[in-house]
Amino acid sequence: MNLRVLTTLTLFALCIVASNAQQIDPEIKSMAEAIEKKVIDWRRDFHQNPELSNREFKTAEKIAIHLKALGIEVTENVAKTGVVGLLKGSQPGKTVALRADIDALPVEERTDVPFKSNVKTTFLDTEVGVSHACGHDTHTAILMGVAEILSAHKDKIKGTVKFIFQPAEEGPPPGEEGGAKLMIKEGVLKNPDVDAIFGLHINSGTPVGMLRYKVGGTMAAVERFVINVKGKQTHGSAPWTGVDPILISAKIIDGLQTIISREAPLVDEAAVITVGKITSGVRFNIIPETAELIGTVRTLDYNMRDLIIKRMNEMVPAIAKTYGGEATITFQNNTSITYNDPELVKQMLPTLEAVAGKANVVTSKATTGGEDFSYFQEKVPGFYFFLGGKSADTKIAPSHHTPEFYIDEKGLLLGVKTMSQLALDYLNAE
Repeated sequence: MNLRVLTTLTLFALCIVASNAQQIDPEIKSMAEAIEKKVIDWRRDFHQNPELSNREFKTAEKIAIHLKALGIEVTENVAKTGVVGLLKGSQPGKTVALRADIDALPVEERTDVPFKSNVKTTFLDTEVGVSHACGHDTHTAILMGVAEILSAHKDKIKGTVKFIFQPAEEGPPPGEEGGAKLMIKEGVLKNPDVDAIFGLHINSGTPVGMLRYKVGGTMAAVERFVINVKGKQTHGSAPWTGVDPILISAKIIDGLQTIISREAPLVDEAAVITVGKITSGVRFNIIPETAELIGTVRTLDYNMRDLIIKRMNEMVPAIAKTYGGEATITFQNNTSITYNDPELVKQMLPTLEAVAGKANVVTSKATTGGEDFSYFQEKVPGFYFFLGGKSADTKIAPSHHTPEFYIDEKGLLLGVKTMSQLALDYLNAE
């Protein structure tokens, strides 16, 4: 065989390999399209019957019934109300986890869809409406669809798929554990050990048919902080006879912002310090003894997070002392950085492009919102991306966590196809 023929055949073979690596499995595509209506029906049922964090009892029951009917090994009551399904392929191999969050929010829905939520419940001693105002109902329905597809094609799977239906992504009620952190604590990434994990989040502002992703820090670490300021109570007409904790609070708020504007290297990543609540005083003419400030820190870089927390710990008591008072600050970590493993993204990006079309897979900026999928990513490589849910005729989409939040259900099919293909391509990679 001459060199020209050999070269031609080699290039032809490489083209075939490249083509095969970037094509959606036709059987997966066909089945996803066949069950699209079923996925939408599941979503509508969950949407009409939402349940708050750690209270997803009926939601979990429906998930478990579905997985068991598919012949998937099911573990219930994980992290209180979570459901985990285990699907073993026809050949041994790695283990990949696919995660969907299942909880709703204490938000009264104000849409006109026929499957609108009218659920009411008590949350923190207040009667509230309950709705899937963040799209977790779509995530749950999508993963149920993925489970149905993959369970019907076990012969294509080299390894194991772990389906994680996670409760309390929005945070457990005060005084309770929950969410991804508790699932990990109870061993969800073990038996068998998970090698990689994938998750998606539908987005009301991203057009249907589009996928968005970012390498590295994608969503922020979220810290909740509480500052307690102590002054000296006195009459409002004679402030010089006391120490004003409200004035000290104002100086602390002002000082904290200089950490962002003058100390944080914002050219690397964004960061935010917000004080969202101040409580102090009972009467217009009394300078009170104490004040309480509650707020949040959002960071996308671990070094920057350490710097900001260090400086807050130094600054808060020092400012209070300058004005004659005292102050303490405590932190509570709500989520870590949602960090997309660069190597995993590089490996799986061709799958996203094959399923959605290269032009429909775009990089995006980081967001300072938080996501407890980050706790999984601290333990194993993970890839978290956004799925389009915005209608073509929508100009300005209502934000997540609002009463008007709306998702175009045409976006669910792409989610089913993408998650199914991601699992197969990851497990079957040479």
